[in-house]
Amino acid sequence: MTPAVSPTFRVLRLALLTAGAAFMLYPYAWMISASFKPQTEIFSTSFSLIPTHWAAGENYAKAFSRVPMLRILSNGVWVCALILVFQILFALPCAYALAKLRFRGRELLFGLVMLGLLVPIHALSIPLYAVARETGLLDSYTVLVAPFALSAFAIFLFRQFIRALPDDLIAAARLDGLGEGDIVWRIVLPNARPAATAFAVFSVVAHWNDLYWPLITITQPQLATPPLGLLFFRAAEVGDDHGALMAATVVVTLPLVLLFLAAQRTFIDGMTMTGLKG
Repeated sequence: MTPAVSPTFRVLRLALLTAGAAFMLYPYAWMISASFKPQTEIFSTSFSLIPTHWAAGENYAKAFSRVPMLRILSNGVWVCALILVFQILFALPCAYALAKLRFRGRELLFGLVMLGLLVPIHALSIPLYAVARETGLLDSYTVLVAPFALSAFAIFLFRQFIRALPDDLIAAARLDGLGEGDIVWRIVLPNARPAATAFAVFSVVAHWNDLYWPLITITQPQLATPPLGLLFFRAAEVGDDHGALMAATVVVTLPLVLLFLAAQRTFIDGMTMTGLKG
């Protein structure tokens, strides 16, 4: 039997979680508050999250007029969506082979996948940039998507989930005449929806927030991803209008917040059912 938890412990646990949540959310609350304030009030000595004078309309109007904000958001959506599609397209068959097929060298290949998790993309940025420059791919959507089309983390995450699928399910699909490819896309993928959702959150957040790679490969504002668009916005703001900059930051980060809130339950299920499997 599970031992009873005392009311005092519950109160302390709730207080600790509340304090941690407040600490984590405070910078975001300050950012939203600053986006509603005029420039002179943001760094005033009498600090308050509630503005004395509202300048939300002016700040958000600047956020959408000084740079092509809708185009920047659209670029972020397309780049993240294409990266995610290619990552799942390549990772799911690899993970299925490593989890359910028996062949020589399988454990060695999985070891190489684990080794790939230890190599940060920044370590490969110089050779990748050189290849992109020689092939004329700089300032293109291809250079933003191609280096991330294969994800070692996706292979690992899907492999952990697929290992938990019953072998009888795979055997029954084979008896019904399905090939290995059909099993991957018609049997494994629908059952792997929690893992796919969890990975989608990780992938979209990582590439939506990525500044390093777009910064060295993109120079045209119309191709800018959201973080790079914020840099272009700041460059366009004479004197660093922090209210407008915070408004632009709220606009850029809001899609990620909505994504996580929409996928929260499935994301938690996916992490529970994948990362802890041996």
